[in-house]
Amino acid sequence: MPDFSLSLNEDQLQIQKWVHDFAETVVRPAAHEWDEREETPWPIIQEAAKVGIYSFEFVAQAFVGDPTGLMMCLVNEEMSWGDAGIALAIFGSTLGVAGIFGSGTPEQVTEWAPQCFGTPEDVKLAAFCVSEADAGSDVSSLRTRAVYDEAKDEWVLNGTKTWITNGGIADIHVVVASVEPSLGSRGQASFIVPPKTKGLSLGQKFKKMGIRASHTGEVVLDDVRIPGHCLLGGKEKLDARIARAREGKSSSVQAAMSTFEASRPIVGAQAVGIARAAHEYALDYAKERKQFGRAIIENQAIAFKLADMKMHTDAARLLVHRAAWMAGTGQKFTAGEGSMSKLYAGETAVWVTEQAIQILGGYGYVRENPVERWHRDSKIYTIFEGTSEIQRLIISRAMSGVHIK
Repeated sequence: MPDFSLSLNEDQLQIQKWVHDFAETVVRPAAHEWDEREETPWPIIQEAAKVGIYSFEFVAQAFVGDPTGLMMCLVNEEMSWGDAGIALAIFGSTLGVAGIFGSGTPEQVTEWAPQCFGTPEDVKLAAFCVSEADAGSDVSSLRTRAVYDEAKDEWVLNGTKTWITNGGIADIHVVVASVEPSLGSRGQASFIVPPKTKGLSLGQKFKKMGIRASHTGEVVLDDVRIPGHCLLGGKEKLDARIARAREGKSSSVQAAMSTFEASRPIVGAQAVGIARAAHEYALDYAKERKQFGRAIIENQAIAFKLADMKMHTDAARLLVHRAAWMAGTGQKFTAGEGSMSKLYAGETAVWVTEQAIQILGGYGYVRENPVERWHRDSKIYTIFEGTSEIQRLIISRAMSGVHIK
């Protein structure tokens, strides 16, 4: 197990610079256009695939090949520094991949994870489908059902998923469904829905306040039949887990929660990227903008605000890196460290971008400057993959040992 260190190794520094250069030269110049269009930026995703950023090999290297657990956080911070909406369009597929890694057998990972990306010539997308209209934070209340047809060795899925990144337009959908509703989250399992499976369709596409370049929609499952081998982890393992749950014994980690817990530091890193971009922009503006014959940075009110913005951004990054290192090196979260990193980083991004708007004044409120977009983008980080309130609940339960409601 490597020691926790604030120093990045040579591989990490090289990849960080590589991704930053892509974000600076490809992503950021296109950010305003795709935010206005509210469409998936296919040309940018294809460009990322051509250079190797959007690929199974790169994600596998960042997830598995980095013993410190920090690589995906570095990559996501740099890409979100360029633009969070485009970053989510590029890396939204990794949620589906994380779901496959979290619940699948090695054979299933080998078969399905590469299909989540396709090739530079034929780019594919993946989606991780958990949330429902009446089951957002409370994933134990999922109504999407999976029923096993033993005669045909098929699973039949019915239900509607909502707020799904790449939902309905993805090639591979990883769907969390209830097999035994009476057992709540312990009776759930994850399933692969292969490309062009009949019965899966896009419902409503949501028009959002921020991250507009990232597609978010409903996934409708109407008698979707998938082969038995598309149950992640296999039926024998599921049957054993459900049997333990029926007997009141502890079971393995929940299908949805295992994916979210692994992804929370990465989501936090995206928020850090937004906050960092806003601070840098506001700092440059404060050095150049003159009022009453001097640069506004010379006023304590502005200088102190910028100092606080920098301090909170760096503190958020430290929490994110600690949680990512703990997850990557197999350390047990004892105080909700993953939730802590996502909570603090998300709220920091909202606050820092608001301060940036305040420093720019009227210029910060118009679309001519990107801080307006960054502020809109930041808000989702206090909502998706567990609201700030849910993160505080997780942290308080973990640190106290009390089941706080």
